[in-house]
Amino acid sequence: MSAKKTNAKMPEFLRKFFVALKRRPSIIALVALVVAFLIYSLNLTYISNTTAKIQGPGMGLCGFATMLFSLLSLVCFLNAFPRRKKPVLVMVIVMFCMFAVIIFCDVHYMGLIENAITRADNPIKLDKSTEYIAKAYNMLMDHIIVECIGVALILLMPLYTKLLRKINTSVTVEDYGKLGAIDISGED
Repeated sequence: MSAKKTNAKMPEFLRKFFVALKRRPSIIALVALVVAFLIYSLNLTYISNTTAKIQGPGMGLCGFATMLFSLLSLVCFLNAFPRRKKPVLVMVIVMFCMFAVIIFCDVHYMGLIENAITRADNPIKLDKSTEYIAKAYNMLMDHIIVECIGVALILLMPLYTKLLRKINTSVTVEDYGKLGAIDISGED
């Protein structure tokens, strides 16, 4: 029997992509959280150099907590949304607590940078040799924004799960009239 699979609405690679998203819509929020983690971890040099230069109270602890909880929040996310099961409420609560700590640490660190730049006695000047401080500040702002996008995607997951289920990913199989020629009676 020669059957051809066709779907006139979308290409095959796009259909497979939507099928994967329909099966596991939590991947969308996971991608945002991974991007936030990569933004922070790939720019950790700026944070370390800024901490060494400013030496504000709790700067090192904020950097450490942000890195630790960013990684642990990914683990909690994977445990909070298991495959083909309901979300684990305890893990979801722990994950949101970690997000709150991450955002608090980022905001606190940014405040310490602002205090060091604007203090009355011996402020730190931003020039070519200390441009990493401005890069750290900007990176923390980007990290907060992407982290908040990830949190919003987690909160909106029931909504876009329903929207994804409405996308037609079925494949039509055509037999070109040859289905009637198959003998199914079992007689030889």
